Amino acid sequence: MANRSLALQFDEAVQAMLVSLQPRPEKAPDRELAPLMRVAQVLRELPRQEFRAALKSDLQRRASMSEGKAASAAGTGEAKAKTVQYQRPGLTAITPCIIVRPAAQFIEFLKSSFDGVERMRMPTPEGSIMHAEVEIGNGAIEVSDGNEQYPTAPAAVHLYVDDPDATYARTLQAGATSFYAPTDDHPSGDHWGAVKDPFGNHWYIAKPRGWTPGPEGLRSVQPYLHLRGADKMIPFMETAFGAECIGLHKSPEGIVHHATIRIGNATLEIDEAHGEFQPMPCHLHVYVPDADAAYARSLQAGATSIDEPRNAPYGDRAAGVKDAWGNSWFIATFLGQ
Repeated sequence: MANRSLALQFDEAVQAMLVSLQPRPEKAPDRELAPLMRVAQVLRELPRQEFRAALKSDLQRRASMSEGKAASAAGTGEAKAKTVQYQRPGLTAITPCIIVRPAAQFIEFLKSSFDGVERMRMPTPEGSIMHAEVEIGNGAIEVSDGNEQYPTAPAAVHLYVDDPDATYARTLQAGATSFYAPTDDHPSGDHWGAVKDPFGNHWYIAKPRGWTPGPEGLRSVQPYLHLRGADKMIPFMETAFGAECIGLHKSPEGIVHHATIRIGNATLEIDEAHGEFQPMPCHLHVYVPDADAAYARSLQAGATSIDEPRNAPYGDRAAGVKDAWGNSWFIATFLGQ
């Protein structure tokens, strides 16, 4: 077999380095490969793409705020109208909506495992939970009881916590089963463990190691989607929600090993389904500046309608779509009421 080119050898070695794996041995490695890999290792230690993207976002936000103040001082009032908050206070741009039964017991699991704080609970006349919100760190989980219209739908969530080992232990005490204990050998480089709770949800419990979060800090709660054809989810979110891919690791064959996607002030993660981590179609609540426009773009990108845009009684302009992977997106713009 002919020796592979330096470009192919280098590409595979870099991909392996990014996910902390060993590249396959080369029978005749190019003599330039080793010095190139030393340079790549140095570059890897520089600020991550997430940091640069977050810095860019922060600078753009500050510039927008400055422009708004200037216009307000001019007495136009136009800037003030444009800067109306489109997200409901207390929620980020992306929040997992986890539908379980019984939801009340799930809320207790969130409290005991993750120091969750129940912010609200709306019961039905029959006593089940129509909607609840549990704060975890600087994020939240929305919770409801499953019913005929919306059956139970477990989800996967990546949590950043201060002490993954202690959090992992509490989840086991609360009835979760272990995928693996927190370890420093996770491909991400973070101190990372994983469990499955009694309701079927996956929790990836982690703390950063070896990198510095951007100016906006870490989001405690990040939905994690295991998908078949994960590479096609990225353009869908870009089209539908104005998302930005801020970190992408793919195999030479184009398989997404991991990607971080930013929507507004929040992020979610995706990868190609593999092993124990198979697709889990879930529900996501996403706040956007214009729910009607995002709904229309979602349909153009291949989603199907669940609910057409309407003014909801709780003060949101709300709509719903289901993407090609079976995930439901509850699209909203807070009307300020």
